[in-house]
Amino acid sequence: MVKDRLGRLEIPEARVDDPGLSPESDTLLSPPDPEPAPGLHGNPCRPAVNLQANRAESYTRIEPFQETQDTSVEFVFKPFTLTILAAALAVLGYVATTQYVLEEGTDKQRLGAYAAIASFLFFSMIQFRDGPFIRPHPAFWRVVLGLNLLYELALVFLLFQDLTSARNMMTYLDPSLGRPLPERSYAEDCAFTPNTVWNAIDIFCLAHALGWFGKALILRDYWFCWILSVAFELAEYSLGHQLANFNECWWDHWIMDVLVCNWLGTWLGMKTCQYLEVKHYTWRGRPRGVRARTKRVFSQFTPHDFTSFEWHGTSDFLHYITVVMLLAVFLAAELNPFYLKTLLWMEPDHPFVIARLAGVFLCALPAVRELYQYINDPRRAVRMGQHVWLLLATIGTELLAIVKWSKGQFPEPMPKTVVYAWSVGATLLILYPTICFGIPSVRKYLERQARKPKGKTQ
Repeated sequence: MVKDRLGRLEIPEARVDDPGLSPESDTLLSPPDPEPAPGLHGNPCRPAVNLQANRAESYTRIEPFQETQDTSVEFVFKPFTLTILAAALAVLGYVATTQYVLEEGTDKQRLGAYAAIASFLFFSMIQFRDGPFIRPHPAFWRVVLGLNLLYELALVFLLFQDLTSARNMMTYLDPSLGRPLPERSYAEDCAFTPNTVWNAIDIFCLAHALGWFGKALILRDYWFCWILSVAFELAEYSLGHQLANFNECWWDHWIMDVLVCNWLGTWLGMKTCQYLEVKHYTWRGRPRGVRARTKRVFSQFTPHDFTSFEWHGTSDFLHYITVVMLLAVFLAAELNPFYLKTLLWMEPDHPFVIARLAGVFLCALPAVRELYQYINDPRRAVRMGQHVWLLLATIGTELLAIVKWSKGQFPEPMPKTVVYAWSVGATLLILYPTICFGIPSVRKYLERQARKPKGKTQ
């Protein structure tokens, strides 16, 4: 053996005529086997590829957002994590330890709960992953995600309580709760006269219009909003035997709700979507002057860009299933607050009910955007977004709590006409994809099998 220039030992190659080897040798000396390549048979494993794709997603990178073309408001996007931490600890220490602010006892117990919630939201704002929206600031949508997570955790806790305990716990948040509510029906006088129509107009008509304005901003599709509007009225017909406020006159269902309030809100929402779609929010260079800078700061509260949604519900099976599931989730999100306020004895205009509606609206904006990206651009969005995942979990937990607490609360059975109607609807939902997607796929498969060359027979 000899050493090379680096001092490593070298084993000389053996030759057949080497005198050190006899002709009767079984094998010749061979170099060692090469090291195996990483992965399976030299191919990288798929999880590694997916992880690289995840890191390439622009809205899932754990990096603070920076506008590259406009530096006039660059200070807004600079991270101040340590500064915020120091300020928060100083405020917490002062309020918690100083008797001049609040005395020990009930006041500080309530304030301690609020401080814990605020601390969690601060952590969400600083450390959570960015979503698809960047205006008015990515941190705002991180806080929205944190609020959704807090609500989900509260629902999980309440899910393990019986209905009586849940009602008692609501009194800790608002002592005015915990009292049974009178049932109200809107179908007492259904005469279609100007007087009865005028008496039916109240603040909830404005709430209807504002709600459908928000749904139009979320779904961004006339057809989708119309289907959802009609489906919700059919759901009210179906569940009127359980909730008295679902009993409305025919003209209240189809004229006041669908044709007036829902249509007006949807129309205004879609017009807003069209305006945002055609309006260009591009600022080149650095604004000069106080007026230009002020205008740029206010424009931070407008969308950075706007993507129009084309759901293509009848193009293929995947889009069809996505549209049907999204309609079902929206219906559940619309019906859940009616059941929750009835079971927990809350008035429709209670701040908790309004906060839940506003919170779901804010959570649904980035959630539907992530779902659309996940369905229509699977190469880039290789996993479902955090907003849509958490919102699905929240609505599902609400449904579980409603099913648990509803035992014995609604003894009247579902009318047979409702059972037959939903059975027909479910059959049509299954027949449509079977005829449009299933049968053509089977026919194409059989044609491909028939065109294949048959093997030789003996």
